[in-house]
Amino acid sequence: MTAGLDPVKVMKQEVGRAAANRVKSGSIVGLGTGSTTAFAIQFLGDRLKSGELTDIRGVPTSFQASVLAKQYGIPLTTLDEISKIDIAIDGADEVDPQKNLIKGGGAAHTREKIVDSLADEFIVVVDSSKLVDRLGSTFPLPVEVLPMAVAPVTNALEKLGGKPELRMGVKKDGPVITDQGNMILDVEFGAIDNPAELEKILNNIPGILENGLFVGVATLVLIGEIKNDQSSVREM
Repeated sequence: MTAGLDPVKVMKQEVGRAAANRVKSGSIVGLGTGSTTAFAIQFLGDRLKSGELTDIRGVPTSFQASVLAKQYGIPLTTLDEISKIDIAIDGADEVDPQKNLIKGGGAAHTREKIVDSLADEFIVVVDSSKLVDRLGSTFPLPVEVLPMAVAPVTNALEKLGGKPELRMGVKKDGPVITDQGNMILDVEFGAIDNPAELEKILNNIPGILENGLFVGVATLVLIGEIKNDQSSVREM
């Protein structure tokens, strides 16, 4: 590895490149959110520019993904205009051995779940620090909530044994507001025994728009690792 390069950044680039290389010409591509996915979007743009890839259209999961796609010359489309998504690339905050995920550290999990669930193939790009035996071990579960329902939803989550905390902005006064105009409760449940069941229970609470449990959605997990300053990518 070249001296002076940040090994973590290089590793994220390698994982992003590995995912971007799996996209075929003529594909509709779900474009996820986050630092590793940002590299995948950049490499998709590079492949388009070089002519190696042609005729792809992206469906962004966030304002960030939309801005990056425009920056790197990836034409965008919407769910109104397409009938299917061929492949989606997105990150995750936690991945368990069954390829179930917690997402939503970037507050984009509602759109991500819509796009990633529609894709024929959903590739997850992570580094090895995101791997856990059970979801909820290291990361709270993000829950997107309608602003008027924050108090009743907080009470309902506490009754389920969760410890909800309203996510506050960084370098901004007040709470984080999602692209849909809602708020995020980060809920600590500890290790989650049955993610599929909890996902359903949470989404049945009035006022919750969506939660960050992605159960049975991922088809492939690409994991970046650093050993002896060398970055490598492996499949789960």
